[in-house]
Amino acid sequence: MPTTVLTNARIVLADRVIDNGWLAMDGSTIAKVGEGKPPERGDDLKGDLLMPGLVELHTDHLEAHYAPRPKVHWDPVAAVVSFDGQLATSGITTVLDSLRVWTEDGAEEVDGEAETLARAIGKARDSGMLRTDHFLHLRCEVPMPNVVEEAAELIGRNDVRLVSLMDHTPGQRQFRDESKLRDYYRGKKGGLSDAALDELFRKRYEYQAAYFADNYRRLVALADKHGTPLASHDDTTLEHVSDAIRDKVAIAEFPTTVEAAHALHKAGIRVLMGAPNLVRGGSHAGNVATAELAEAGVLDVLSSDYMPASLLMAAVKLPEAVSGFGLPAAIRTVTKTPAEAVGLTDRGEIAAGKRADLIRVHVADGIPFVRSTWRCGVRVA
Repeated sequence: MPTTVLTNARIVLADRVIDNGWLAMDGSTIAKVGEGKPPERGDDLKGDLLMPGLVELHTDHLEAHYAPRPKVHWDPVAAVVSFDGQLATSGITTVLDSLRVWTEDGAEEVDGEAETLARAIGKARDSGMLRTDHFLHLRCEVPMPNVVEEAAELIGRNDVRLVSLMDHTPGQRQFRDESKLRDYYRGKKGGLSDAALDELFRKRYEYQAAYFADNYRRLVALADKHGTPLASHDDTTLEHVSDAIRDKVAIAEFPTTVEAAHALHKAGIRVLMGAPNLVRGGSHAGNVATAELAEAGVLDVLSSDYMPASLLMAAVKLPEAVSGFGLPAAIRTVTKTPAEAVGLTDRGEIAAGKRADLIRVHVADGIPFVRSTWRCGVRVA
């Protein structure tokens, strides 16, 4: 018999919404979903939304917990636990923690810390400290001299689910306008002087010329050897798209132009865009808006990127911001589609036999907030 019954909910299925629904959980899985009178008394959700737990493929917000101030590093396990609590209360029940797999002097507080954070995530998981299911996403800055060796040390872990191929050389992709990249670094904690930026950019130009082509081939081969899905990053031109198709990329993160997004989607590559972009009404770097790609029918996945709460906010806002985008389709961009993209087919939708990863959501004044979070049938927030 089902152990937990939730009643009087607006249940968001993959293809429709049940306005007066009930759900029964049998241990860690969903046993049955129905409409109207439930088979037995249960917890009354008072008309709130009941939807699958959110699935996040790209968030680097762990860094804000690990390096909260310039030159300050928190205990890595404590940082993971703090971050995990934020995820659970944001409705995220599965996350791919994005770790920077490269070392670059003077650029980022957490460069070269991927192995430290990976160990901390594993320790917190093994000690039963985590409320959310954590996997790893290796973010590889392709032109960096040691990126292949650093990626090779991590990719054999059984929790690695995605490898992204990035290139933040000034003047291309996300930062075609070099001044935007300068503004980005000036605005970061501690900032960088113009002289320091000149030196940083000079090194990046040199690294791309010297290492990009060989590192790119080696990273693609490494991911293929381990059967790890690949993501491209900031595709801008049709040449970038051709490379992604050739290398069997599964996910295109944050394409910067409508042209690239259309071509990627047509090729069957899932297009991932930023939830903060949608919530704020545009890209902070001046690139294509998430809403524009949704209107064009080429948005597949949303990611919170740097702000965990934005994932739920964007999904709920999407039907209002984009005509013809219903709530089930919007919720799929943060649940079913991202889960399937990285092979996690046991979750991401409300259906019998799926994992009971669920969230109860109330919307007030247009702002959704999570009242309860269940992971594998256990309430964790």
